[in-house]
Amino acid sequence: MHAQRIEEAALNAWPALQQMLYDGWILRFSKGYTKRANSVNPLFPSQIDIDEKISACERLYIEKGLPPIFRITPFAPPKLDQALAQHNFHRLDPTLVLHLDLTGRDFQPVHVESESLADWVDMFCVLSRVDEGEHMTHRAILEAIPSRRLLASLWKGDQLLACGVGVLEMDHFGLFDLVTDPDLRNRGHGTKLINGMLTWAQAFGASHAYLSVEAVKAPARHIYETKFGFQEVYQYWYRRK
Repeated sequence: MHAQRIEEAALNAWPALQQMLYDGWILRFSKGYTKRANSVNPLFPSQIDIDEKISACERLYIEKGLPPIFRITPFAPPKLDQALAQHNFHRLDPTLVLHLDLTGRDFQPVHVESESLADWVDMFCVLSRVDEGEHMTHRAILEAIPSRRLLASLWKGDQLLACGVGVLEMDHFGLFDLVTDPDLRNRGHGTKLINGMLTWAQAFGASHAYLSVEAVKAPARHIYETKFGFQEVYQYWYRRK
């Protein structure tokens, strides 16, 4: 599995509200909602001196009122991580990118609802125990997704159990924003939700699924690997002052 293809699909699936290219690096700005959408993502070879580039990126983020954050993937220049450390950027949130080949796989036939954007954001906020007013940027990011999206929810009668976002780009299906009612966790609802979403993805031609999980979240990783067969493809982390 080509890690770079997953990385491209994931960046497309979680678009920044603004972005610019700078000497092979993608600078993403989204009013501070999620580090993925508000960080420097080096993807291509560079020509400018690395220390000069780091300082230039810092200035651009500070001008926008955002903390300068760098996302370090296997595609970043080998010397960047060390250079950032020397600039007092600290390493945080190591994350695993997992992949699943969907070819020939059968999933538990679970029905998930496909929600409107407004309804799904409301459900996400209810399950996450957060105020909807704080998620206007979240909603704008979801609205900007260029590919086919699934705003999924799982119900039992009139009780909302879980919800998640799926994004299908060609044959790659990404899973994002998976959340279960905190009072109903460890009952298999998250597993059912993913089953339903992967079934939907297969029906629309997906042959690959991917997701990201923070390295510290061992229970979630265990579920993805043992119940579905996801396997680690690469890791990334952030650097922030």
